[in-house]
Amino acid sequence: MLGLMQQQSLLISSLIEFAEQNHGDSEVVSRRVEGDIHRYTWADVARRSRQVANALDGQKLPQGARVATLAWNGYRHLELYFGVSGSGRVLHTMNPRLHPDQLTWIANHAEDQVLCFDMSFLPLVQAVHAKCTTIQHYVAMCHADALPADTGIPNLVSYEAWIGQQADTYAWPELDENTAGSLCYTSGTTGNPKGALYSHRSTLLHAYAVALPDSMCISARDAILPVVPMFHVNAWGIPYSAAMTGAKLVFPGPALDGKSVYELIEAEGVTFAAGVPTVWQMLLGHMKPAGLKFSKLNRTVIGGSACPPAMIDAFRQDYNVDVLHAWGMTELSPLGTVCTLKNKNLSQPADVQMKLRLKQGRGIFGIAMKIVDENGKALPHDGKAAGDLLVKGPWVIASYYKQEGGDPLVDGWFPTGDVATIDADGFMQITDRSKDVIKSGGEWISSIDVENIAMGHPAVAMAACIGMRHPKWDERPIVCVVKKPGAELSRDELIAFYEGKTAKWQIPDDVVFVDAIPLGGTGKMLKTRLREQLANYVLPGL
Repeated sequence: MLGLMQQQSLLISSLIEFAEQNHGDSEVVSRRVEGDIHRYTWADVARRSRQVANALDGQKLPQGARVATLAWNGYRHLELYFGVSGSGRVLHTMNPRLHPDQLTWIANHAEDQVLCFDMSFLPLVQAVHAKCTTIQHYVAMCHADALPADTGIPNLVSYEAWIGQQADTYAWPELDENTAGSLCYTSGTTGNPKGALYSHRSTLLHAYAVALPDSMCISARDAILPVVPMFHVNAWGIPYSAAMTGAKLVFPGPALDGKSVYELIEAEGVTFAAGVPTVWQMLLGHMKPAGLKFSKLNRTVIGGSACPPAMIDAFRQDYNVDVLHAWGMTELSPLGTVCTLKNKNLSQPADVQMKLRLKQGRGIFGIAMKIVDENGKALPHDGKAAGDLLVKGPWVIASYYKQEGGDPLVDGWFPTGDVATIDADGFMQITDRSKDVIKSGGEWISSIDVENIAMGHPAVAMAACIGMRHPKWDERPIVCVVKKPGAELSRDELIAFYEGKTAKWQIPDDVVFVDAIPLGGTGKMLKTRLREQLANYVLPGL
């Protein structure tokens, strides 16, 4: 027997319709690339999103066409979130921190047809556009009078000219809820990046999960500052949850220094902020010497990398701001856990609570987790047994875009590549990573990419890249090198060799010359043993 309820597809367009109809006067505030503050409402977002949809229709873009962005957190980027996906196209947010060669590969693999970019990234687009073979239309996210006379980029128009002549009425199509809505590439794996293709259904279910009280607890009473970039897994889904609840949104643009972030928090009455630890470190570094306090900020979600205990203490004790650890992956849309305490934890001693707060968090409804041993046998959730962490749920990928890498699932579960414990209350803690990628400032660095560049130097016989603890960036890469017999090579020479071959932040901080790199029986490098040998190593400048 089937239920007798209405069938209604879960669509991204329904979010912006709801925000307009029920929270049309709630504000969306942006610090623009131009340096000034832009202020309007959810009703304005809806109106201009419909103009975006009409502009895409005018370009005869088919359903499913990929529209790429290279943009900061701001109101125009938000309009693209809804105008692109709502009209049946796929929003592809690209990470401008990547090396131009990586961006070119990603754009071509995604077969992007339109690229919308902030003027900050004009030099980057000028460097890659000739190699992006599928992009037909370029849109600079600015007014027409801000466009340089000759950029060398074909078919370049300003965003305001692109949508300005379009009607602000539009009938959002009735799509199948499993239609693709957005595309994000992860560099958290070895080899080429892989695409996670999110559906409208997965996006809306994820937005519900983000807003839950035991998750980020987003409501119409919040003013939210997403410092986490909109190009980084859709700002953890916060723009969608904000539309779902009618919360005020405050976008920082490119100004992420402590002073700029603090001033924006205070000026706009921000109650909730989300970002990686490095941003909050800069914020606290600005506030403490000046004796500053928050007037309305009451909680922050920190993800991307582990939050130091001292940072949790500083927020909670000095500024009365609750800190919520969160964990996720691009493949999880990205939210997997949030570290909110249970009722029984509130009466526990402070040191017991702190041990919980340092964990990655409890699973939220929709995400099932388990840990297994090397044979795939499930391990107990006792907080002691550590095993490979596997997850599944309605916003977890089933396969990568274009089936890259084959089927990633193990008996229907996605292997995260992390090693973790899970306790009886569901609190998960990552204890190690089974893959040798390095996480620096919330971004992944592929150790293999670093090694491959070093191996390109004529004096290098063998190279192994490992991550070293760093107080600000969580981890920084170093490369251990075995020189070819009779070859001469200095640290500075090899560091200079990386210039132009990868993004600056992916260049290793140091070179350690060794006589040999330990190998296993199959010839694989034993990086765990290498880390043991360098147990007393300290990064330069620390």
